[in-house]
Amino acid sequence: MFPLTNGVSYNSYLINDEKTALLDTVDAAITAEYMENITYALNGRELDYLVINHMEPDHCANIEEILRRYPGVSVIGNAKTLQFFNQYYSMDISENFLEVKEGEEISLGKHVLRFYMAPMVHWPEVMVTYEVTQGILFSADAFGAFGALAGNIFADEVEYDSYYLDEARRYYTNIVGRYGNQVQALFKKLDGLKINMICSLHGHIWRGDMISYILNKYDIWSRYLPEKKGVVIAYASMYGNTENAVNALASKLAQRGVKDMRMYDVSKTHPSYIISDIFKYSNVVFASPTYNLHLYFPMDSLIRELSVLNISNRKVSLIGNHTWSSAALKVMTEMVNNMKNMEIVGTPIDIKSSLKEDREHELDALADAIYKSLSDD
Repeated sequence: MFPLTNGVSYNSYLINDEKTALLDTVDAAITAEYMENITYALNGRELDYLVINHMEPDHCANIEEILRRYPGVSVIGNAKTLQFFNQYYSMDISENFLEVKEGEEISLGKHVLRFYMAPMVHWPEVMVTYEVTQGILFSADAFGAFGALAGNIFADEVEYDSYYLDEARRYYTNIVGRYGNQVQALFKKLDGLKINMICSLHGHIWRGDMISYILNKYDIWSRYLPEKKGVVIAYASMYGNTENAVNALASKLAQRGVKDMRMYDVSKTHPSYIISDIFKYSNVVFASPTYNLHLYFPMDSLIRELSVLNISNRKVSLIGNHTWSSAALKVMTEMVNNMKNMEIVGTPIDIKSSLKEDREHELDALADAIYKSLSDD
């Protein structure tokens, strides 16, 4: 669904104690490598527990193989975990399955695992596992990121802001973004726990000061608040006229002192990147022509996806374009007005084929309104 130019990591964790516990598995694409790693890490020991925090196939694809190799393993999950396993796979694991409920604990010896349900972060069966002794949170998909690891497994070992943060945001906004309320509910459950490390199923491991760093980001994202003031301009253009209008608008904004802008052609950029930046910034401009008496379809798709992801608390400006029958501006206005707490900034502009000199004052007024909205507290 999403471009992964820099790849992605699949993380699984093994605890070697008096009893052994494996936390989640990985995607089927890397089964051979994964099983080699598990065999090496166990070093001849049996596997006592397999904890399933998340039943999405990129993490649960090796449960059957684990059971074939370690038939005595207890598979830990909740009732929904077993339901989803039976929907995806054919092996009968009922004899191995150990159902856990909210707050229950299992001792491995020195280490104690406690389970918290995290429904809809981002699937209904999701739970997280808290290792009590060392304060380690095994967080399922939460706090993950796109991007393969390059040797360093801890977030404090890399320049996270400059290289990985955009991919962490793109991961969250497109995968978990709809479920901000559920993320906030998980925060309440975890409140008061001493967390020394967070181990996600994707991306780097969080420790030290980086724990508060990622928790703060998730708090902002899950409350649909912009990280910073700035403008994302997302446009569609059939013959270059709408593109010309947004280029002129961007120049006018720059002349007024706006310093942080992102511009995307929705026909050429995957929506996941645009969505990520719209979550990041305070203001967005949608500009699109009418097509077949409707809103141009890639723009329609982008705005609908943003609506599904529950984007809110943004300042939106609109530019439509048409030659003989106007529809784009009307449809965009309706779609934005149906979202939560979205403010229309400036008077929307409906261009007739191309922006003429006698209407440039409307673009100036829109630029003034956007600039003012960025200056407002």
